[in-house]
Amino acid sequence: MRNGLDSPFFFAVGRMVKLGELLERTIPPLGYELVDWDKSVRSGLVRVFIDKLNGVDVEDCARVSNHLTHLFAVENVDYERLEVSSPGLDRPLKKSADFARFAGEEVRLTLRHSVDNARRIKGVLRGLEGDMVRLDTDAGPRAVALADIEKVRLVPRIEWRNSR
Repeated sequence: MRNGLDSPFFFAVGRMVKLGELLERTIPPLGYELVDWDKSVRSGLVRVFIDKLNGVDVEDCARVSNHLTHLFAVENVDYERLEVSSPGLDRPLKKSADFARFAGEEVRLTLRHSVDNARRIKGVLRGLEGDMVRLDTDAGPRAVALADIEKVRLVPRIEWRNSR
């Protein structure tokens, strides 16, 4: 084990700490949503993606990064680099609340297995009912089981304005 990033667990002062749980306990009280996180075993990089209702800016990312740097030192989390950023325009949808919050937005689903000779579906999200994601596609309404979905991302909507 080269560093603490070889598993999702870190040993901190005699106890085992899951990084995801540590982030979930830490980021919401700061006023942000933890959208996602990942780590690279090879480079020691920990990436944290945050959001808030009106979006995040550089100052938000710096604030969370500073806080996590101090927290990781206290918790003896071994890492080499930390990046904190927004989830981007093509934000992933991970939690049940995401499917309600972004209902009416265009999404792209990537399926675990091909259905009707396709692994990708694009449509307008209508929400989550039980374990089924509902959306309107060009071919009509569809319902896809959460278990069949590898990932869901928003389709970026860029509005160009004439600056005149």
